[in-house]
Amino acid sequence: MSTLTYPEVGATRLGPLPRGYHHLHHSTRVGRGAADFAAAGAAITEWRMHRASGARVEASARRAEPGGGVRISVGLGPLRFTAPCEVIWTAYEEEGRTGFGYGTLAGHPENGEECFVVDLAEDGTVWFTVLAFSRPASWYTRLAGPLVPVVQHWYARRLGRTLRRIVAAG
Repeated sequence: MSTLTYPEVGATRLGPLPRGYHHLHHSTRVGRGAADFAAAGAAITEWRMHRASGARVEASARRAEPGGGVRISVGLGPLRFTAPCEVIWTAYEEEGRTGFGYGTLAGHPENGEECFVVDLAEDGTVWFTVLAFSRPASWYTRLAGPLVPVVQHWYARRLGRTLRRIVAAG
């Protein structure tokens, strides 16, 4: 296990999100019913959602497991940002909820935690949620200032659209 770069480990699972960080909370409907819920949960935890959104993923395991390492890389050509993380919790065991949270490791452009979960609501709607807290850890994220939260929200929306397409394709 590597050393996480922030002290509030697990806050995306248990809440509340800690002060002193930028908070991101984005939810979107991705389907309906048990089959869509299962498809969405598998796409998230097996890294397919991230890959289908255009990110490169190097993971230590086929699916998200606590203690597992993952490196997410986004960008074009030589302008690529790599984000090393460690999976710190999963939600396979929870009724009506599947997903995971990962925390930042040294070399990540931000310090903080992010989770990706799907919930099956009582009415059968399948909701995808990205919940995160972060603050700059590198010179370029500090320099980018208020643009970083805009990019993070854009990426969360992109993941939601990607997951919706995966679920619709069956």
